[in-house]
Amino acid sequence: MAALTPISRKPVSFYVPVVAAAGGIAGLFVGTAQGSGLLGIVIGAALLAVLAFAMTQMTDNEKPMRWGLMALFVLAGGLLAGPGGLILGLGFGWFFGWFTYWLYEGRYRAKLVPYLTPMQVLWHYTFRIICGAILVFLITPILVVMPLSFNAQDFFTFTPEMLRFDPAGYSLKHYRDFFTNDDWQQALRNSVMIAPVATLLSVSFGTLAAIGLSAEHVPFRRAIMAVLISPMIVPLIISAAGMYFFYSRIGLQGTYFGVVLAHAALGIPFVIITVTATLVGFDRSLTRASANMGADPVTTFFKVQMPLILPGVISGGLFAFITSFDEVVVVLFVGSAGQKTLPWQMFTGLREQISPTILAVATILVVISIGLLTTVELLRRRSERLRGMSPS
Repeated sequence: MAALTPISRKPVSFYVPVVAAAGGIAGLFVGTAQGSGLLGIVIGAALLAVLAFAMTQMTDNEKPMRWGLMALFVLAGGLLAGPGGLILGLGFGWFFGWFTYWLYEGRYRAKLVPYLTPMQVLWHYTFRIICGAILVFLITPILVVMPLSFNAQDFFTFTPEMLRFDPAGYSLKHYRDFFTNDDWQQALRNSVMIAPVATLLSVSFGTLAAIGLSAEHVPFRRAIMAVLISPMIVPLIISAAGMYFFYSRIGLQGTYFGVVLAHAALGIPFVIITVTATLVGFDRSLTRASANMGADPVTTFFKVQMPLILPGVISGGLFAFITSFDEVVVVLFVGSAGQKTLPWQMFTGLREQISPTILAVATILVVISIGLLTTVELLRRRSERLRGMSPS
């Protein structure tokens, strides 16, 4: 029905104020960078209101008007901020050209059901704007760290050469320092030695616990589940202090095995949750059929259950690996100088010496985390297909 909805052009009193409001927001950022945020709001709102009115009233040909607006913004950005302003102007010009005609032609209703009231349409897009703003707020620190890792100077701020996009302002020196410095490489080796073993223990114990707790006849299974996933709920500093006092009494404090067990305890809740979610759609009649065919419980597990819950097991294992690889609080309490992991080395670098190599390491960890989370999402979709919850 939404595809058959006629699209009508909107009155000037509707789209011009909305474009002006968006221009005021953009002007706030540009004006703040130039020294006056209030003046930027006024100029941005007035300029975009005039441009939106002129673009839609001068001609019905949309493409040349949008190209002209992009050229105007690119020119203005280049005059105000140099090469960086060119890129910013190109983005602003494209967005406001698209946004103006999106409102003017009524395209914002094209994919919505026709019976929505104006307030419902407003909330529909307001909700998405709020979600987008939260995403930008959360991801901005990452977006700042990554380009700073290529700084040619030993600074934690953008140099004038970087802002001008001068190649001399960028370098791989901090990445070279990470791969050649003995302290960083030892920390990397410790993380690589600890995280996989902790992940293996987490997956083994977490999968068995999830399968056992998924059986309805197990007494107090809700209470047991709450205890097993408590490391996700209890503040990490409390868990770390408790592990320290417990391990110091049994002789595991400051040992490799103690750090592995501590990280495994932190990873088990992730495995339990993902495997339990996978078992929700598991057909119990398959295990009964396997038992009727004479298969023992171990054979049934590896031949029947494991292939179907494998996406959940791998997803939980990836989360456990990320938790172990990025964890710093527990290893500070439980580990010793011989188990100094990569996050511990980063923490030490921030506390004792400000080294931009930390930014390079942070960028590498972000890239690894993105790759692992992408794998988790692909496995989640595969699991849904296997359980018939998704058509594709």
